[in-house]
Amino acid sequence: MRRVAIIASASGNGKTTIGRALAARLGVRFVELDALVHGPGWTETPDDELRATLEPILAEHGWVVDGDYQRKIGTLVLDAADTVVWLDLPTRVWFPRLMRRTLRRMRGKETLWNDNRETWRDAFWGRNSLFGYALTQQPRRRREYPQLLAGRGERTAVVRLRSRREVDRWLADL
Repeated sequence: MRRVAIIASASGNGKTTIGRALAARLGVRFVELDALVHGPGWTETPDDELRATLEPILAEHGWVVDGDYQRKIGTLVLDAADTVVWLDLPTRVWFPRLMRRTLRRMRGKETLWNDNRETWRDAFWGRNSLFGYALTQQPRRRREYPQLLAGRGERTAVVRLRSRREVDRWLADL
């Protein structure tokens, strides 16, 4: 396991936390796709530019990539991975985590990627808000990921983790 894509059913599943820990254990580069996608003022990096940035990274001997951004780059990250870790924790686990993280960031005026900050409006208002997105993506991804990940078999190991206990056990067994 040297090239790992970490995907999740919803924000707040722990992709970044697990990705950083895994990259440190493996001694490889950690890449947080959100940092590459969200430019200053939350402007999105154009798809071709994102692909051009990622291709040399994905050609390296080892890496851990947090996210997959299929709508922008298709299966580029998944196709390059030798292991895909799918974090599929229950809503009762990820939703409070997402709430705590978002409130902490807003209270502390934490700077995210490229000097961006979370706002009340972006976090809570409308279908495209952080929480609206997370709540709509979870059921969609639970329907679509099994098909997307099926058939990767020999070339890519797929690990689906559905509880905190499974995540802890998997990390401890590495």
